[in-house]
Amino acid sequence: MSEKICDIFLEREKATLSSHAFLTSNTAGREKDYLPCMIRTEFQRDRDKIIHSGAFRRLMHKTQVFLLPQDEHYRTRMTHTLEVSQIARIIARALRLNEDLTEAIALGHDLGHTPFGHAGEAAMRKLFAHDFSHSAQSVRVVERIEKDGRGLNLTAEVKDGILNHTGSDLASTLEGVVVKFADRIAYINHDIDDACRAGIMSVDDIPAHLLKTLGRGHSERINTMVYSVIKASADSDKIAMTPEEGSATDELRAFLFRNVYTNPIAKGEEEKAKVLLEELYDHFVRYPEKLPSPYNKIMEVEGVPRAVCDYISSMTDRFAIDLYTDLFVPAVWKG
Repeated sequence: MSEKICDIFLEREKATLSSHAFLTSNTAGREKDYLPCMIRTEFQRDRDKIIHSGAFRRLMHKTQVFLLPQDEHYRTRMTHTLEVSQIARIIARALRLNEDLTEAIALGHDLGHTPFGHAGEAAMRKLFAHDFSHSAQSVRVVERIEKDGRGLNLTAEVKDGILNHTGSDLASTLEGVVVKFADRIAYINHDIDDACRAGIMSVDDIPAHLLKTLGRGHSERINTMVYSVIKASADSDKIAMTPEEGSATDELRAFLFRNVYTNPIAKGEEEKAKVLLEELYDHFVRYPEKLPSPYNKIMEVEGVPRAVCDYISSMTDRFAIDLYTDLFVPAVWKG
Protein backbone atom coordinates (compact mmCIF):
# COMPACT_ATOMS: atom_id res chain seq x y z
CA MET A 1 0.00 0.00 0.00
CA SER A 2 1.66 3.21 -1.19
CA GLU A 3 -0.73 5.51 0.67
CA LYS A 4 -0.06 6.03 4.37
CA ILE A 5 -2.74 4.47 6.54
CA CYS A 6 -3.01 7.61 8.65
CA ASP A 7 -3.95 9.57 5.53
CA ILE A 8 -6.87 7.22 4.97
CA PHE A 9 -8.06 8.00 8.49
CA LEU A 10 -7.75 11.73 7.86
CA GLU A 11 -9.79 11.55 4.67
CA ARG A 12 -12.40 9.46 6.43
CA GLU A 13 -12.74 12.17 9.07
CA LYS A 14 -13.39 14.82 6.41
CA ALA A 15 -16.02 12.64 4.78
CA THR A 16 -17.90 11.46 7.87
CA LEU A 17 -17.49 13.85 10.80
CA SER A 18 -19.80 16.73 11.65
CA SER A 19 -18.93 20.22 10.50
CA HIS A 20 -18.56 21.03 14.22
CA ALA A 21 -15.95 18.33 14.80
CA PHE A 22 -12.29 19.14 15.15
CA LEU A 23 -10.39 17.52 12.30
CA THR A 24 -7.06 15.95 13.17
CA SER A 25 -5.52 17.57 10.10
CA ASN A 26 -6.18 20.99 11.70
CA THR A 27 -4.16 20.31 14.84
CA ALA A 28 -1.83 23.04 16.06
CA GLY A 29 0.70 20.27 16.55
CA ARG A 30 3.29 19.55 19.22
CA GLU A 31 5.89 21.70 20.93
CA LYS A 32 8.83 19.46 19.98
CA ASP A 33 9.86 18.00 16.65
CA TYR A 34 8.91 14.38 16.11
CA LEU A 35 8.89 11.68 13.48
CA PRO A 36 5.45 11.26 11.88
CA CYS A 37 3.71 7.89 12.08
CA MET A 38 2.68 6.05 8.93
CA ILE A 39 -0.23 4.34 10.66
CA ARG A 40 -1.72 6.46 13.42
CA THR A 41 -3.13 9.96 13.32
CA GLU A 42 -1.86 12.52 15.82
CA PHE A 43 -4.69 12.07 18.32
CA GLN A 44 -4.43 8.28 18.07
CA ARG A 45 -0.74 8.66 18.93
CA ASP A 46 -1.63 10.84 21.92
CA ARG A 47 -4.03 8.20 23.19
CA ASP A 48 -1.29 5.58 22.98
CA LYS A 49 1.31 7.84 24.61
CA ILE A 50 -1.04 8.35 27.56
CA ILE A 51 -1.94 4.66 27.95
CA HIS A 52 1.73 3.66 28.01
CA SER A 53 2.75 6.36 30.51
CA GLY A 54 3.73 5.69 34.10
CA ALA A 55 1.24 8.28 35.32
CA PHE A 56 -1.62 6.37 33.69
CA ARG A 57 -0.59 3.10 35.36
CA ARG A 58 -0.43 4.79 38.75
CA LEU A 59 -4.08 5.79 38.50
CA MET A 60 -5.07 2.27 39.52
CA HIS A 61 -3.69 2.97 43.01
CA LYS A 62 -5.09 6.48 43.50
CA THR A 63 -8.24 7.29 45.45
CA GLN A 64 -11.48 8.22 43.73
CA VAL A 65 -13.72 8.82 46.78
CA PHE A 66 -12.92 6.10 49.32
CA LEU A 67 -9.34 6.01 50.63
CA LEU A 68 -7.59 2.65 50.21
CA PRO A 69 -10.75 0.49 50.19
CA GLN A 70 -10.20 -3.21 50.91
CA ASP A 71 -13.14 -4.17 48.68
CA GLU A 72 -11.78 -4.33 45.14
CA HIS A 73 -15.13 -3.30 43.66
CA TYR A 74 -14.76 0.34 44.70
CA ARG A 75 -13.67 2.75 41.97
CA THR A 76 -10.15 4.01 41.73
CA ARG A 77 -8.91 6.94 39.66
CA MET A 78 -8.13 4.39 36.91
CA THR A 79 -11.60 2.88 36.71
CA HIS A 80 -13.09 6.37 36.84
CA THR A 81 -10.92 7.36 33.87
CA LEU A 82 -12.04 4.33 31.86
CA GLU A 83 -15.70 5.08 32.60
CA VAL A 84 -15.23 8.70 31.52
CA SER A 85 -13.59 7.54 28.30
CA GLN A 86 -16.42 5.13 27.52
CA ILE A 87 -19.13 7.73 28.12
CA ALA A 88 -17.27 10.46 26.22
CA ARG A 89 -16.68 8.23 23.20
CA ILE A 90 -20.36 7.26 22.99
CA ILE A 91 -21.39 10.94 23.02
CA ALA A 92 -18.72 11.91 20.49
CA ARG A 93 -19.69 9.08 18.17
CA ALA A 94 -23.37 9.99 18.31
CA LEU A 95 -22.58 13.65 17.56
CA ARG A 96 -20.08 12.69 14.82
CA LEU A 97 -17.26 14.45 16.64
CA ASN A 98 -13.62 13.36 16.63
CA GLU A 99 -13.65 10.23 18.77
CA ASP A 100 -9.85 9.91 18.78
CA LEU A 101 -9.42 13.41 20.21
CA THR A 102 -12.19 12.78 22.74
CA GLU A 103 -10.64 9.51 23.88
CA ALA A 104 -7.16 10.98 24.30
CA ILE A 105 -8.46 13.86 26.44
CA ALA A 106 -10.58 11.50 28.55
CA LEU A 107 -7.73 9.09 29.21
CA GLY A 108 -5.38 11.92 30.18
CA HIS A 109 -7.71 14.16 32.14
CA ASP A 110 -6.71 12.93 35.65
CA LEU A 111 -3.04 12.03 35.13
CA GLY A 112 -1.95 14.70 37.60
CA HIS A 113 -4.41 13.86 40.35
CA THR A 114 -2.84 13.74 43.79
CA PRO A 115 -2.83 10.78 46.17
CA PHE A 116 -5.91 10.58 48.41
CA GLY A 117 -8.11 12.27 45.82
CA HIS A 118 -9.37 15.77 46.50
CA ALA A 119 -7.92 15.65 50.01
CA GLY A 120 -4.49 15.59 48.41
CA GLU A 121 -5.48 18.42 46.11
CA ALA A 122 -6.58 20.49 49.11
CA ALA A 123 -3.25 19.74 50.82
CA MET A 124 -1.29 21.00 47.82
CA ARG A 125 -3.38 24.19 47.78
CA LYS A 126 -2.42 24.79 51.40
CA LEU A 127 1.24 23.79 51.09
CA PHE A 128 2.26 24.91 47.62
CA ALA A 129 -0.15 27.29 45.89
CA HIS A 130 -3.75 28.35 46.51
CA ASP A 131 -4.57 27.86 42.83
CA PHE A 132 -3.17 24.33 42.57
CA SER A 133 -5.51 22.10 40.55
CA HIS A 134 -5.32 18.53 39.38
CA SER A 135 -6.21 19.63 35.84
CA ALA A 136 -3.23 21.99 35.57
CA GLN A 137 -1.06 19.36 37.27
CA SER A 138 -2.15 16.83 34.63
CA VAL A 139 -0.77 19.16 31.97
CA ARG A 140 2.50 19.41 33.92
CA VAL A 141 2.69 15.62 33.98
CA VAL A 142 2.51 15.37 30.20
CA GLU A 143 4.79 18.37 29.61
CA ARG A 144 7.44 18.29 32.36
CA ILE A 145 7.36 15.05 34.35
CA GLU A 146 6.74 11.98 32.21
CA LYS A 147 9.64 10.20 30.50
CA ASP A 148 12.22 11.46 32.98
CA GLY A 149 11.30 15.08 32.38
CA ARG A 150 11.02 14.98 28.60
CA GLY A 151 7.22 14.83 28.68
CA LEU A 152 4.85 13.08 26.29
CA ASN A 153 4.87 15.88 23.68
CA LEU A 154 1.09 15.77 23.22
CA THR A 155 -0.85 17.89 20.76
CA ALA A 156 -2.15 21.30 21.80
CA GLU A 157 -5.79 20.23 21.55
CA VAL A 158 -5.40 17.26 23.89
CA LYS A 159 -3.58 19.38 26.48
CA ASP A 160 -6.27 22.06 26.18
CA GLY A 161 -8.99 19.48 26.83
CA ILE A 162 -7.13 18.09 29.84
CA LEU A 163 -6.62 21.56 31.31
CA ASN A 164 -10.26 22.57 30.90
CA HIS A 165 -12.08 19.35 31.81
CA THR A 166 -13.27 20.85 35.09
CA GLY A 167 -14.11 24.30 36.42
CA SER A 168 -15.77 27.20 34.65
CA ASP A 169 -13.50 27.40 31.61
CA LEU A 170 -14.37 25.41 28.50
CA ALA A 171 -12.05 23.57 26.17
CA SER A 172 -11.50 25.10 22.75
CA THR A 173 -12.90 21.99 21.03
CA LEU A 174 -16.32 20.40 21.39
CA GLU A 175 -14.53 17.14 22.03
CA GLY A 176 -12.93 18.65 25.12
CA VAL A 177 -16.30 19.91 26.34
CA VAL A 178 -17.77 16.44 25.84
CA VAL A 179 -15.16 15.08 28.25
CA LYS A 180 -16.22 17.68 30.84
CA PHE A 181 -19.80 16.39 30.66
CA ALA A 182 -18.69 12.75 30.59
CA ASP A 183 -16.54 13.29 33.68
CA ARG A 184 -19.50 14.60 35.64
CA ILE A 185 -21.86 11.89 34.39
CA ALA A 186 -19.34 9.19 35.32
CA TYR A 187 -18.48 10.35 38.83
CA ILE A 188 -22.05 11.20 39.84
CA ASN A 189 -23.23 7.71 38.99
CA HIS A 190 -20.29 5.59 40.11
CA ASP A 191 -20.05 7.56 43.37
CA ILE A 192 -23.70 6.71 44.06
CA ASP A 193 -22.88 3.08 43.36
CA ASP A 194 -19.87 3.10 45.70
CA ALA A 195 -21.70 5.02 48.42
CA CYS A 196 -24.51 2.47 48.37
CA ARG A 197 -21.96 -0.36 48.55
CA ALA A 198 -20.37 1.34 51.56
CA GLY A 199 -23.72 1.69 53.34
CA ILE A 200 -23.47 5.48 53.43
CA MET A 201 -26.69 5.87 51.51
CA SER A 202 -29.25 3.93 49.51
CA VAL A 203 -30.92 4.78 46.25
CA ASP A 204 -34.10 5.46 48.24
CA ASP A 205 -32.33 8.41 49.90
CA ILE A 206 -32.21 10.21 46.54
CA PRO A 207 -35.16 12.59 46.15
CA ALA A 208 -37.98 10.84 44.34
CA HIS A 209 -38.36 13.49 41.65
CA LEU A 210 -34.71 13.03 40.65
CA LEU A 211 -35.17 9.28 40.34
CA LYS A 212 -38.28 9.85 38.26
CA THR A 213 -36.43 12.18 35.87
CA LEU A 214 -33.09 10.41 35.67
CA GLY A 215 -33.87 6.81 36.54
CA ARG A 216 -33.50 4.57 39.53
CA GLY A 217 -30.81 2.23 38.30
CA HIS A 218 -27.13 2.98 37.59
CA SER A 219 -27.32 2.20 33.86
CA GLU A 220 -30.68 3.92 33.47
CA ARG A 221 -29.35 7.18 34.92
CA ILE A 222 -26.26 7.10 32.72
CA ASN A 223 -28.37 6.42 29.63
CA THR A 224 -30.70 9.30 30.51
CA MET A 225 -27.83 11.75 31.00
CA VAL A 226 -25.95 10.65 27.90
CA TYR A 227 -29.06 10.86 25.75
CA SER A 228 -29.78 14.30 27.22
CA VAL A 229 -26.36 15.55 26.06
CA ILE A 230 -26.76 14.02 22.60
CA LYS A 231 -30.27 15.40 22.14
CA ALA A 232 -29.37 18.93 23.29
CA SER A 233 -26.12 19.07 21.32
CA ALA A 234 -27.08 17.51 17.99
CA ASP A 235 -26.23 19.73 15.00
CA SER A 236 -25.02 22.44 17.38
CA ASP A 237 -21.76 24.24 18.01
CA LYS A 238 -22.29 23.85 21.78
CA ILE A 239 -22.43 20.89 24.15
CA ALA A 240 -25.31 20.99 26.63
CA MET A 241 -27.96 18.92 28.37
CA THR A 242 -31.70 19.17 27.90
CA PRO A 243 -33.12 21.55 30.55
CA GLU A 244 -35.07 19.09 32.71
CA GLU A 245 -32.35 16.43 32.80
CA GLY A 246 -29.59 19.00 33.17
CA SER A 247 -31.30 20.60 36.15
CA ALA A 248 -31.88 17.19 37.73
CA THR A 249 -28.24 16.24 37.20
CA ASP A 250 -27.08 19.43 38.90
CA GLU A 251 -29.44 18.77 41.80
CA LEU A 252 -28.23 15.18 42.12
CA ARG A 253 -24.61 16.36 42.18
CA ALA A 254 -25.47 18.82 44.98
CA PHE A 255 -27.16 15.97 46.86
CA LEU A 256 -23.93 13.96 46.67
CA PHE A 257 -21.86 16.86 47.99
CA ARG A 258 -24.13 17.09 51.00
CA ASN A 259 -24.47 13.37 51.69
CA VAL A 260 -21.37 11.62 50.33
CA TYR A 261 -18.45 13.94 49.60
CA THR A 262 -18.59 15.47 53.08
CA ASN A 263 -19.81 12.33 54.86
CA PRO A 264 -17.63 11.56 57.93
CA ILE A 265 -17.74 7.81 57.18
CA ALA A 266 -16.40 8.27 53.66
CA LYS A 267 -14.07 11.13 54.55
CA GLY A 268 -13.09 10.28 58.12
CA GLU A 269 -9.47 9.51 57.23
CA GLU A 270 -8.89 12.53 55.01
CA GLU A 271 -7.48 14.77 57.73
CA LYS A 272 -4.89 12.12 58.49
CA ALA A 273 -4.03 11.97 54.79
CA LYS A 274 -3.56 15.75 54.68
CA VAL A 275 -1.24 15.65 57.69
CA LEU A 276 0.74 12.82 56.11
CA LEU A 277 1.24 14.80 52.90
CA GLU A 278 2.13 17.93 54.85
CA GLU A 279 4.90 16.11 56.69
CA LEU A 280 6.21 14.60 53.45
CA TYR A 281 6.17 18.03 51.82
CA ASP A 282 8.03 19.66 54.72
CA HIS A 283 10.59 16.84 54.74
CA PHE A 284 11.52 17.19 51.07
CA VAL A 285 11.56 20.97 51.23
CA ARG A 286 14.09 20.56 54.06
CA TYR A 287 16.05 17.84 52.24
CA PRO A 288 15.60 18.52 48.52
CA GLU A 289 18.71 16.52 47.67
CA LYS A 290 16.63 13.39 48.35
CA LEU A 291 14.28 14.12 45.45
CA PRO A 292 14.52 11.52 42.68
CA SER A 293 14.84 12.25 38.97
CA PRO A 294 13.17 14.08 37.20
CA TYR A 295 12.16 16.15 40.21
CA ASN A 296 15.74 17.16 40.99
CA LYS A 297 15.93 18.58 37.48
CA ILE A 298 12.70 20.51 38.03
CA MET A 299 14.14 21.84 41.30
CA GLU A 300 17.13 23.32 39.49
CA VAL A 301 14.92 25.23 37.05
CA GLU A 302 11.70 26.00 38.96
CA GLY A 303 12.71 25.78 42.60
CA VAL A 304 12.33 23.34 45.47
CA PRO A 305 8.62 23.87 46.33
CA ARG A 306 7.55 23.24 42.74
CA ALA A 307 9.62 20.05 42.52
CA VAL A 308 8.33 18.76 45.86
CA CYS A 309 4.73 19.43 44.83
CA ASP A 310 5.29 17.55 41.57
CA TYR A 311 6.85 14.60 43.39
CA ILE A 312 4.10 14.29 45.99
CA SER A 313 1.34 14.77 43.42
CA SER A 314 2.72 11.87 41.43
CA MET A 315 2.53 9.43 44.34
CA THR A 316 -0.07 6.72 44.74
CA ASP A 317 -1.89 6.43 48.06
CA ARG A 318 0.09 3.35 49.08
CA PHE A 319 3.45 4.78 48.05
CA ALA A 320 2.80 7.93 50.10
CA ILE A 321 1.87 5.86 53.17
CA ASP A 322 4.86 3.54 52.78
CA LEU A 323 7.26 6.46 52.29
CA TYR A 324 5.85 8.23 55.35
CA THR A 325 6.26 5.02 57.35
CA ASP A 326 9.87 4.63 56.25
CA LEU A 327 10.70 8.23 57.08
CA PHE A 328 8.81 8.82 60.31
CA VAL A 329 7.69 5.54 61.92
CA PRO A 330 10.40 3.70 63.84
CA ALA A 331 10.96 0.10 62.82
CA VAL A 332 10.38 -2.60 65.42
CA TRP A 333 13.64 -3.98 66.77
CA LYS A 334 13.76 -7.71 66.10
CA GLY A 335 17.16 -8.44 67.62
